[in-house]
Amino acid sequence: MPCYVYIMCSQSRNALYVGMSSNLAQRVEQHRLGTAGSHTARYRIRRLIWFEAHDDPGEALARERRIKRWRRDWKEALISASNPDWRDLSIDIPY
Repeated sequence: MPCYVYIMCSQSRNALYVGMSSNLAQRVEQHRLGTAGSHTARYRIRRLIWFEAHDDPGEALARERRIKRWRRDWKEALISASNPDWRDLSIDIPY
C-alpha cells in the first residue's frame, strides 16, 4: 500500500503544510473539515497542491521530514515544477 507525502496550502497561499498519509483522500477531507489539527484549522489549509507516492513508508517519512526542514522558496519551487498554477489536485488523488 503506497504512502503519500503531500503539501497543502491556504487559499491565499500564505500558509503551507507538509504531511504524510497512507490514505490521502481521507486525510485531505480531514484538512477540509478542520479536524486534521490545530495548525491547518487555524490557517484554513484546505487545498492539496502537491503529492507523491512512495511504496516504502520509511522512505515517505524520511521525505516528509526532509521537506519540512526546507526553506519556503524550495517548497514553492517543488510545487511550481509540477503544478505551476497551484491548482487543487484533490481530484487527481489515486483511489
